[in-house]
Amino acid sequence: VDISGASDQLDATKAALAANLPVALVIVFLLLVAIFRHWGYPLLIMTTIPLGMAGGIVGLAVLNLVGAVLAWLGLGSLHQPFDMISMLGFLILMGTVVNNPILIVDRAMQHMNTGSPSAIDAVREAVASRLRPIAMSTLTTICGLSPLVFIPGAGTELYRGVGAIVLFGIFGAALVSVTMLPALTISVLEWNDRRKASAAEQLGAPVP
Repeated sequence: VDISGASDQLDATKAALAANLPVALVIVFLLLVAIFRHWGYPLLIMTTIPLGMAGGIVGLAVLNLVGAVLAWLGLGSLHQPFDMISMLGFLILMGTVVNNPILIVDRAMQHMNTGSPSAIDAVREAVASRLRPIAMSTLTTICGLSPLVFIPGAGTELYRGVGAIVLFGIFGAALVSVTMLPALTISVLEWNDRRKASAAEQLGAPVP
């Protein structure tokens, strides 16, 4: 007879998550390669995954900090531990935080293929045209998860952790998508142009 408890279950969940995360990353990467037919752009898009996870962890910490302040003020307590169900939020984030970067990178590539004068102009136009859809999708997700995270009720304690990680992770990834990702995209597109120009010079052919 084995006597077990929450600690053993948490360790088992951590081990399962550590084994499943690489598999999920590979699946997401291969799907992006199939979409873009390129090996480099999926890596650019997937930079938002660790940043989104970091946003989820920070958001959970902020939620507990706010709960501690509320308890100190006598307004009730709000504490969410990093439990087994909360860890599932990371798997959910891996499939959702890449949506906004896909819109921006795909639009920028379309502008470059149609003769955009520079990578900066292509990315600027991509961000300008996709900012509204990104804001709307992020806002609707946040509004949908907010009752689970911030409003107490029957059953919310069980799923509040995964809701908080997904909510704050998506919010952080959206900020990254319109700030850091465009700069990285410009660098990658400019490097790709220089590589094509160098290859064309070596072959003695005009650059397309």
